[in-house]
Amino acid sequence: MACLAGAEPVAGAQQAAVQRLQFFLSESTWSQEAVNARRLELLLADPATAPHPGGLLVVDDSGDRKDGSATAHVGKQYLGSVGKIDHGVVTVTTCWADERVYYAVHACPYTPAHHFPRGKSDLGFRTKLQIAADLAARAKAARLVFRAVAADCAYGDQDSFRSSLHAAGLPFVMALKPRHGTWAYGPDAHTPVDAG
Repeated sequence: MACLAGAEPVAGAQQAAVQRLQFFLSESTWSQEAVNARRLELLLADPATAPHPGGLLVVDDSGDRKDGSATAHVGKQYLGSVGKIDHGVVTVTTCWADERVYYAVHACPYTPAHHFPRGKSDLGFRTKLQIAADLAARAKAARLVFRAVAADCAYGDQDSFRSSLHAAGLPFVMALKPRHGTWAYGPDAHTPVDAG
């Protein structure tokens, strides 16, 4: 936020310009979905950013520390930005990328189970894997073309995630932990270690 207002990150967070921008964004009545749809429409129409079949849709999540409990979606969870479980907010994102350009496509906050009356069994609760699969399907529905969905081993090691992508007709390339095995023909490599 501070950078958008021309202030130094962290140190400039309390400057008047930053606070005005924060207030403007938090009180805006614009539809986030409509603004994002228009942004994607412009990216798809511009030859410099138009997606093509050689690009990738990258799935990832990012977390930031957050004190207190008043912020929506906050909870004790793994935060990649600090490399450990901590109190914070995590957002699952998709990004279109090729060798020359990349840009965000969709983002959705992950809400920890304790925010729901019935926890993980609540109908409104969604895992990061479910959110990621939904965002990949939304990218396809938004007419983004890409060669495959790519993700790190936090997603790639999960059979349910790969199955969801397959069911949606989305090709994928996933990282696996070195010893994580997958199905392969008898003489073929079954793990990254075997392949190495």
